[in-house]
Parts: sequence; C-alpha cells; structure tokens
Amino acid sequence: MELIVLIGAPLYIVAIVLYSIRLLKGPTIPDMVLAADCLSYDLAVFLMALTLYYKTPFLVAPSIMLALWVYLLDVYVSKYLVSKEVGK
Repeated sequence: MELIVLIGAPLYIVAIVLYSIRLLKGPTIPDMVLAADCLSYDLAVFLMALTLYYKTPFLVAPSIMLALWVYLLDVYVSKYLVSKEVGK
C-alpha cells in the first residue's frame, strides 16, 4: 500500500499543477471549466483513496459533495454559454 502512495501522490501533484496552469491560462472558457472539473474530480478520487487508506468513512461525504458541486458548476456554465443568462 505504501508503494501505491509513493507512486500515486507525485502523480496527483503533477496533475494538479497541470490542471491549475490550464485553469489560469486556458484559451477558452470551456477549457477552464474542464480543467476545474478534472481538478475537482481528481481531488474527490484522492479523498476516496485516503478514505480507503485510513479505513475511515469520514472522508466519503466531502468527496461526494465536491463531485456534486463540480457537476453544478458544469450545469451553470453550460446554461450561461447557451442562453447568456442563469436562473431562468
């Protein structure tokens, strides 16, 4: 299990750095939203992996809530890009 952590943690850090660069320098809004999605979903998966590693159920709810907030972000951005207004 420690080998997985030693290999997986640096890969997650590299992914977070690359997604953050795309989020800050993205050429279009959909690229930035996709980077935010990937960043958030990777964080949710990392929280679930920590849940399995520490054998505690306390990190399950935050990872599910994070995934739902990212989905809500996608819905609002796509609604805005289609109709240029949110809430109607």
